[in-house]
Amino acid sequence: MRKIVIAGNWKMNKTQAETAEFLKGFLPELEQTPIEREVVLCAPFTDLGVMSEHVQNTPVQIGAQNIHWENAGAYTGEIAGAMLKEIGVHYVIVGHSERRQYFGETDETVNKRLHAAQRHSLIPILCVGETKAQRDAGETEEIITKQLEKDLVNVDQQNLVIAYEPIWAIGTGDTCDASEANRIIGLIRSLLKEANVPIQYGGSVKPNNIDEIMAQSEIDGVLVGGGSLEPASFARIVNYQ
Repeated sequence: MRKIVIAGNWKMNKTQAETAEFLKGFLPELEQTPIEREVVLCAPFTDLGVMSEHVQNTPVQIGAQNIHWENAGAYTGEIAGAMLKEIGVHYVIVGHSERRQYFGETDETVNKRLHAAQRHSLIPILCVGETKAQRDAGETEEIITKQLEKDLVNVDQQNLVIAYEPIWAIGTGDTCDASEANRIIGLIRSLLKEANVPIQYGGSVKPNNIDEIMAQSEIDGVLVGGGSLEPASFARIVNYQ
């Protein structure tokens, strides 16, 4: 049985005060959420402590947006696994396209971060996806396959979530057609050793398309950016029909 994981990625948004205000509006909306749905909020590092205080004894799991591959050391601006575990973090995003595009992330460093997350008993959410140019050139399958081959070297697939995020659909308002997202996620699943890895779709997920996305046979959840920033919006996504 594959787990359903609905995750919000706040990116570089929300102060601690705004986090507390969000949770005040969001948590009551989870009273009717089916217990088999894992709800995750991936917040900026400065918000994780206050979030930990507010989500105890609720269905919400806390996620971070990055992790360094070393346990400690001279890595200014990075964060170690033990630091995340100490404040109750359970998930961590690894290899998001914005990290790859703006901050020099490679498949090699993604692999090292995946190993670090698992070493610290964190569940990594590995992001893979193609650009518009790659899709237009008919290279989607090749790009996804190569990313997975490099990213997943010696990674424990029983402690993993994968998010298919077509880069051209992130924050653009352009959503990959649900049936096409389902096809690519089926491809991803065929490349894995572990059949029950939850595979999410991410890219302009909104309240008005979540039901269609989650009706697809291969899709086990979503990784939501802008749609996770407002309590009512993210609650509608979590409580899809």
